Amino acid sequence: MRTRMLSGNEAVALGAWEAGVVVGCGYPGTPSTEILEALATQPEVYTEWSVNEKVALEVGVGACLAGGRTLVTMKHVGVNVAADPLFTASYLGVRAGLVVITADDPSMHSSQNEQDNRNYAIAAKVPMLEPSDSQEAREFTRLAFELSEEYDTPIFLRMTTRLSHSKSLVTPYGDGGPERVEGPIERGFISDPGKYVMIPGHARARRHAVEARMLALAEAAATLPVNRIEWPHGFQPGSGARAPIGIVTSGIPYAYVKEVAPDAAVLKLGLVHPLSRTLVESFAAEVETLYVVEELDPVIETQLKAWGITCIGKDAFPSIGEFTPAIVAAGLGIEVEPLAEPSDFEVLPRRPGLCPGCPHDHVFKELRRKGMLVSGDIGCYSLGVLPPYSAMDTLLDMGASLTMAQGMDIVVPAEQRGKIAAVIGDSTFAHSGITGLLNAAWNKRDGLYIVLDNGTTAMTGMQPNPMSGERMGREDSFSVDYELLARSFGIPADNVGMVDAYDTVGISAAIDALAQRSGVRLLVVLGLCLIEGQKLKRVSKLDGKKAVRQELIYLHPVEGTK
Repeated sequence: MRTRMLSGNEAVALGAWEAGVVVGCGYPGTPSTEILEALATQPEVYTEWSVNEKVALEVGVGACLAGGRTLVTMKHVGVNVAADPLFTASYLGVRAGLVVITADDPSMHSSQNEQDNRNYAIAAKVPMLEPSDSQEAREFTRLAFELSEEYDTPIFLRMTTRLSHSKSLVTPYGDGGPERVEGPIERGFISDPGKYVMIPGHARARRHAVEARMLALAEAAATLPVNRIEWPHGFQPGSGARAPIGIVTSGIPYAYVKEVAPDAAVLKLGLVHPLSRTLVESFAAEVETLYVVEELDPVIETQLKAWGITCIGKDAFPSIGEFTPAIVAAGLGIEVEPLAEPSDFEVLPRRPGLCPGCPHDHVFKELRRKGMLVSGDIGCYSLGVLPPYSAMDTLLDMGASLTMAQGMDIVVPAEQRGKIAAVIGDSTFAHSGITGLLNAAWNKRDGLYIVLDNGTTAMTGMQPNPMSGERMGREDSFSVDYELLARSFGIPADNVGMVDAYDTVGISAAIDALAQRSGVRLLVVLGLCLIEGQKLKRVSKLDGKKAVRQELIYLHPVEGTK
């Protein structure tokens, strides 16, 4: 393999393939999406976009228990969805290695919150590795599978947006091309109810096993090569002299530390949970002033202070947003050369918005015209909150549009009854909106629920979903029939309809007609994403996909609108 320039996400996929991964699954979400897309191009690996992150992790647990090394990918908020199986998977352990990618998003470039998923590693008692560049992303992925099997545990690999999407050199391990190893675990499921069936009696025993393995990992962390101390040139530890500044850091902040303080003593952590107390204390004893440089929460700082180690962390560095070299330098009290003065040319800010010609923009215009309270959802359609539409009132998480609308309907005064609508995309509907629709039907709620189906998971890069008629690799699959789904939920046929997204008159009439009715009402507006259409042209599938969608509209029109 020649030296290559790879993104962090591409490097993770390469490392997983080299480690002999058998299964890769996940749910698309920036900044993690490209990992599984890159892995899907490699031979000898089964890959799938799962319905949601919970499903992906459960598929991954099953695969690893059957003896196949498995990679599960998701963005940071996806771990919230997968948290239920995550905490118990920690008790089950593994047979073959199970590596879970959490791609955090400091500064919220593409996310609704800024959470630090090192906290999940601590809470779920799952070890976590954090690389600093693409080379480490590849190496740490390989190591993660080995540690997972050695310590009988799922293991987190934490990426961040800057690492996922930036590129750096990845060098070969030796001569020749990349080599794929076979996992050491024999394929096949071996029944072990005491380990894999978490009834309370079994779970109590496994709880002790979890604690024992974390203690063993903490002890091993003192000598793991992913944790290393970099002393200033000429400094001799143990000589009695102390380095003036010592810095404990990990991940992308390590690169900034090396840029602005190349002569500082640095403890570079690759295993960020559990920490080695021995290693940290021995490092701290050799420096005059100890800094902890970490983005977002004071996770490492809190642990050091709990051990009685004096250090400076969030007193000097922000707990919000991404770091930059300038931020790190300021926190360390280091003066850096100012950036060159910007030119006089002013670049106007560009507000995000739906693509020009988006087939679903008329829906927002109509909801605004009718003065509806709009409960929104994640994806392209979150942009309906911005001008020129200004037609969205809430946004919480995947699938919350339908369920929040139900809660609002229970409480609002009479003058707002019948004025609540929920808007959700097709991929989000499959991810976690279907359960909300079932809840509405089961509990006899009242609401207008609108699925804006553009035939793809658009915002994260045109991935297929269960409503699109395709699966990973653009292989044909079935497409969920909304009318049959609604019928199975007991929703009256008169309250269910489909309309062409380019039929603006039909959309207006459908919204008017359904808004006047009571009970659960489902409107599906079908219009193929413009970008997806261009992609399908290149694979000669555009006409067929359009024909299927037009047939759905023809078979299930909104009654009273024609």
